[in-house]
Amino acid sequence: MKTLLLLALAIPFQLFSQSDVDKVMRGGEILLGGLSILKAARSDDTKKSSKTTVESVCVKNRMLQKITFRLVGYDQDENLITKEVVVQKNGKECLFLLLKAIYTYEIILSTGEIYKKGEYKLEDEVVFTVKDP
Repeated sequence: MKTLLLLALAIPFQLFSQSDVDKVMRGGEILLGGLSILKAARSDDTKKSSKTTVESVCVKNRMLQKITFRLVGYDQDENLITKEVVVQKNGKECLFLLLKAIYTYEIILSTGEIYKKGEYKLEDEVVFTVKDP
């Protein structure tokens, strides 16, 4: 029994690996480099598609009543773009894939009164937060 135990312990010390630690590390670096190139190519594709669009525009409502958020703008061909979303109290709603342009926004209370009105140039993703005064 002792001889079997000694043989089991001695045999692994006499075997040699076919690759060094340096070669294994270099192989891992090559794999990670290849994966990062794929990731960079994939992110470049998304940047190309978003040259004329904004991924999302979100509205957070921190008021005690629901609101209506309205965006009105024009595209490059002077076609009217109108987007409207109703946001419940303490809620969040988003609009997706909007064209980059200058929009007129209106925040309308549930009573029909215009709470706030202005212009905003959409270039990147944005979150509007509406709070009580």
